[in-house]
Parts: sequence; structure tokens; C-alpha cells
Amino acid sequence: MSFNHILLQAAPAGPNPMFNLVIFGGMIAVMYFVVLRPQSKRAKEQKLFADAIGAGDYVITTAGIHGTIQRTNEDGTIQVEIGRGNTLKLERSAISMEMTAAYRKKNNVAAAPATESK
Repeated sequence: MSFNHILLQAAPAGPNPMFNLVIFGGMIAVMYFVVLRPQSKRAKEQKLFADAIGAGDYVITTAGIHGTIQRTNEDGTIQVEIGRGNTLKLERSAISMEMTAAYRKKNNVAAAPATESK
């Protein structure tokens, strides 16, 4: 027997490297469908919601502040009246889509028509 033949017999057979690639690819696919895709879908819905809100809409901010949008500003901000004569200037992204939708559903309130006042 040759020396190479003895080495080949003594070496244990390792796992197939293609199997490792398939497992790694499967993990990436699961991460995409479980984490990344729903997150990007939710971000797109939030942006559409923020763009659709307008004057007269009752909204809830991410901080839990309730108020009515008084006007939308040229710089992309909105003015929300939180009490008689008390307004806050907020970014559109500060409005919570989930909390506002839950409030509307709980109180059977439809979204007010988006009209812009200045």
C-alpha cells in the first residue's frame, strides 16, 4: 500500500460544503421574510399615513399626546392643537399610525377629509 492510500483511509469524511451553503442561504431567506420584509412594509404604510393626514384629523403622537391637526406647514411639519389655544409644532413622523387607528376604531371615527388650511 502506498502512503497516500493510508492517509485517505484514515481521514474522516467531513460534511458536504454545499450543505453549509444551503443552510446559510436558508437562514438569510428566513431573516428576510420574518424581519426585513415586514419592517419595510410597515415603514411604507407609516409614510403613506403621515402623508395622508391633514387639517381637522384627530391624531395621537408616538409620545401619547392627543390633538387635532390645525394646519400643515410648508416645511413638512404640522401644528396640532392639544387644548384650547395650545398648539404644538410636530414632525409628521411623530404621529403614531397604530395609536391613531386604534383610537378611530374604538370610537368609530372615520378619518376626516384631508383639507389643508393656512
